[in-house]
Amino acid sequence: MASSTEVPGRAAKPGVLLLTFASGQFLMALDSSVMNVSIASVAEDVGTTVTGIQGAITAYTLVMAMCMIPGGKIGVLIGRKRAFMTGCAVYGCGSLTTSLAPNLTVLLLGWSLLEGIGAALILPAIVALVAGNFAPERRPAAYGLVAAAGAVAIAVGPLIGGLATTYFSWRWVFAGEVVLVLVILVFARRFADAPPEARSRIDLVGAVLSALGLGAFVYGVLRSSAWGWFAPRPDAPSWLGISLAAWLMLAGVLLVRLFLHWEARVAEHGGDPLLNPGLLGNRQLTGGLTMFFFQYFVQMGVFFVVPLYLSVALGLSALATGVRLLPLSLSLLAAATLIPRLLPRVSPRRVVSLGLLALLAGAVVLLFALDEDAGAEVVTVPLLLIGLGMGALASQLGAITVSAVPDEQAAEVGGVQNAVTNLGSSLGTALAGAIMIAALTTSFLTAVQENPAVPDQVAARAVVELESGAPFLSDAQLESALAEAGTSPEVAQAAMDANTAARLDGLRAALGVLGLTTVLALFFTPRIPTRRPGTPAVAPAP
Repeated sequence: MASSTEVPGRAAKPGVLLLTFASGQFLMALDSSVMNVSIASVAEDVGTTVTGIQGAITAYTLVMAMCMIPGGKIGVLIGRKRAFMTGCAVYGCGSLTTSLAPNLTVLLLGWSLLEGIGAALILPAIVALVAGNFAPERRPAAYGLVAAAGAVAIAVGPLIGGLATTYFSWRWVFAGEVVLVLVILVFARRFADAPPEARSRIDLVGAVLSALGLGAFVYGVLRSSAWGWFAPRPDAPSWLGISLAAWLMLAGVLLVRLFLHWEARVAEHGGDPLLNPGLLGNRQLTGGLTMFFFQYFVQMGVFFVVPLYLSVALGLSALATGVRLLPLSLSLLAAATLIPRLLPRVSPRRVVSLGLLALLAGAVVLLFALDEDAGAEVVTVPLLLIGLGMGALASQLGAITVSAVPDEQAAEVGGVQNAVTNLGSSLGTALAGAIMIAALTTSFLTAVQENPAVPDQVAARAVVELESGAPFLSDAQLESALAEAGTSPEVAQAAMDANTAARLDGLRAALGVLGLTTVLALFFTPRIPTRRPGTPAVAPAP
C-alpha cells in the first residue's frame, strides 16, 4: 500500500483543501453539460449553426481525451501543484476567451482548445494532490467528495445553463468560471506537494501515440450517432461499406496498442516512459480502473436518458428538469461523503457491489415506471437509488486506484484514470443514444405501418426518411411539423400516438442496456480489494 508523502509547510485546513479540490473537479465537469440547453442561443450569438456549437462541445471532449495521459506525466515532471495551477491559469484564460468570443473560431480557441488543455492538466493533478494532502485513511472520503462534485456538476449543469441563458446570458457562465478559477488559485498556494522528478524530458513519441489513439477512438464514438456504428448512414462517410466511425475506433484501438508496445520498449531500454507498463499488471489498479469505466458509462448514460424524458417527453423547462435531478445529486453526495465516515472499515468490494446493485435497482424501477400517463415524479425514487449507487462507487474507487501504487505515481495514475472515465463517458452517452434512437425508429415505423389510418404511401415514405434514425421529438415539435406538412387529422393523430409510444420504447431500451452493463460490471468486483486503503492489510497481488 502506498504511503503518504510528507511535505513540510502544510498550513491549510483539510476542509479548505477538500473544498478547493472539489471546486476544481466541479468546474471541469460543468463544461460537459452546462451549455447543452443553450446551444441554439450560443449559436445565434456567435453567428454560427447548432452543428457548429455541437462541434465545439465535441472538440472539448476530444482535446481532454488526447491530452489526459500526457497531462498526468507533466504533473510528475513539473510538480503536481504547479501542473494544477498552470492548468487553472490556462483554463481561466479559455473561459475568459469564451465569454468574450465574437465568433465560432474564437469560441473554439477558448472553450475547446484552452479549456480542454487546462482540464487535462488539472484532473490528473487533483488525484495526486489528494494523495499528497490526506493520509491514506482519509482518502476515501476525500476522493468520494471530489468525484461527487463532478457528478453533481453534470446534473446541475443544465439548470445553471438554463437560468443564465433565460435571465442573463450564456456568457455569464464562463465569466463566472473565471472568478471561480481565481478563487481556486488563491487557495491552491496552500497545497502540499511532492518535489518534481529530476527529469526534463517527456516521451514525445508516446505522447503522440496516446493522443492519436485516444483521440481517434473517442472521435469515432462521438460521431457514431451521425455516421453509424458499423453500417454507414445515408450520406455519411464510409470506406469499404463500413462507417468511418468504426474505422476510427479500430484505428484508435490499434494506436493505443502500439502506444503500450512503445512504452514497454522505452522501459526495457532504461528510458522514462509516459506510462509505466508495470501499472497495467497491478490487479487492484486495473480493477479500480475497470470499475471507473463502468461507473462513468452508466452515469453518463443516465444523465443522457433521464433529462431527455423530463425535457422532451414531459416538456419540462431546463429549470424544472434540473430540479427533478436534485434527488440524484443529494443522495450521491450523501453516500460519497457519509459511507467512509460512518463505515470506516467496511469492505470496499462490498460497498462497490452494493453500489452497483443500487444502480441496477434504480434503472429497473425507472424502466418499469415509465408510462404514457407517468409524470415527472416517477423519476424521484429511481434517481435516489441511482444517486446512492454512484455515491457508493465514488466513495471507494479513487482511493483504490491511488493506494495500488506509490504516491509518486499518483499523477500518472490520475492521467490514466481520467482517460478511462472519459472513454466510459463517451461510450455510455453514445451507446445509450444509439440504442434509444434505434428502438424509437423501429417502434415508430412498426406502429405507422400497422395502423390502417396511415396510407401505404405515407408509411413507405416514413421508412425512407427514417432510415438514418428517428429524431427524438416532443409532442409540440411533431405537431408543428405535421401541421406544416398539411397532414390529415387521422394521419397526424396516428403519428402522434406512434411517437409517444416510440419515445417510451426508446427510453426503456436505453435503460435496459444500462442495466445490463451494470450486471456485467458485477462480474469484475472480485478485482476490488476487501480492505479499505489505510487499514492494515496484506499488500495487493501484482
